[in-house]
Order: sequence, then C-alpha cells, then structure tokens
Amino acid sequence: MSEHQEEIDDLVIENEEFIRILKINRPHRRNALSEPLKMKMMNAILDAEEDPEIRVLVITGAGEDAFCAGADLKNIHHNDQAGIKFRTPMNRIERNIFEVVYETKKPVIAAINGSAVAGGFELALACNLRVTHGAALFGLPETKIGMGANFGSVLLPRLIGITHALEMLLTGEYISATRANELGLINRLVPKEKVLSTAIELARVIASNAPISVRRVKAVALKGLDMPVAAALRQDPGLNPYLSEDRQEGITARLEKRKPVWKNC
Repeated sequence: MSEHQEEIDDLVIENEEFIRILKINRPHRRNALSEPLKMKMMNAILDAEEDPEIRVLVITGAGEDAFCAGADLKNIHHNDQAGIKFRTPMNRIERNIFEVVYETKKPVIAAINGSAVAGGFELALACNLRVTHGAALFGLPETKIGMGANFGSVLLPRLIGITHALEMLLTGEYISATRANELGLINRLVPKEKVLSTAIELARVIASNAPISVRRVKAVALKGLDMPVAAALRQDPGLNPYLSEDRQEGITARLEKRKPVWKNC
C-alpha cells in the first residue's frame, strides 16, 4: 500500500506520497496507550510536522476490535501497586499526547477502525477529521473508574455542545457510531473494510491543495473559535498564502487548466 514502511515495536509508520500514516500496533491490548507508545507517537507526529514532504497525517489502529482503548490500565495498576507516584495529565514531565495531536499545524485524520473509548476517544477528538464504521462505539467512561477525562471534558463540548457533551461525560456511557455521526463527530461513516482507504483518500484530496493555505485555514478556524469575530478575522498565523508564490501558481494553474506545482512558499 505504501512507498515506505517502518515498524517500531508497537507503532507502525507508513508514508504514502505526502501522507504519513501512524498505526497503533497493540491489538492484543485493544491498542491501549502505554507510556513508551505515547512517546513514540509524539516523536513521530513532531517528525511529520518538521518534514516538508508530509502534508497530512492519518492515525489508525491495528486489528478490527479497537481504534484505541485509551490508557493502559494494567500498566497504571502495576505502577500503583509498586508505589509509583501518579501524576495528573497536565502535571507530567512529558507533553500531553492529545495536545501534541491537536496543536499539529498539519491536518490530522483519525481512521477509526474500531471502538474509541476513554483516552482513545480523546485521541480521536484531538484529530481534525474522523472516519469510522457503524459497529464502532465511542465514549468517555472515566467517571466509572474514578478518572477525569481532562482533554475530553474540554474538547467534546466544543465539538457537540455542552448539553450532549455533559450527558456523555457524566454518565460515562458509550454511544454508537450512528449517534456520533448525528452529533457531528464523524466526517465519513463507511463500511468497516473501507475506513482506512476512505481516510487516505480524504487525506489525498487535502494533500493536493496548497500546503500553506491548508495550514492557514486550519490555524485560523481553530484559534478563531475562542476569539471575537473582529479579532479572529485579523489573525495572521504562519506564512501568509495571499502573499505566497503558491497563490500565483494556483491561479496560473487554474487558468491553464493544469495541476498546480506547489513550492510551499
């Protein structure tokens, strides 16, 4: 499927043209996020951010059972039994993986191959677009096990509104993919076998656009959510596409009825 593939323990990294695919490879643990895996994922995402050849990221999971089950509870329990101090999500030495995904300048698509719960759902929420199938379940069951759903408590209300978000957060119950789609969380609801291919095709469409413009509209849209309209309209993050060579190339290519050759400048 890809031009390049590298497997590093529990994370598979593939490049397909301008797309980098990160596959969580722990199906025996429902693709739960161990601490070493989170560090590998963050490094891979930051590497993709710095790579000028990469324009879009896709995150998925191995197997058909789960996209990601969140934190590895066995690992946490083992550390508790060993007397290792548990630190809250925002008080750790390492960065929060969900923040790293959310703050990435390039678009990130979640190809949700199976259920996404707890931290796995938070990982999906951190992505910009989400593709899944009808059998997947979604939820934040943290209130059922005494955890906090820190990232989900902030992001979910922004995506689906406070009323529905609070119901999910307070009850800890799962919702179906159909319901998630109704709430506006899902971009594409497709057959199970087409989840990854659909996500990659969506990534290809995005990657064919001007990279400067793609990064710009993502930054303005996300940062503008918390600003008054007047201030949001005056944002100027990153390179300005209006002043770029790619703007001239895009217009010329459209008039000449050919594909543009982006220089990313």
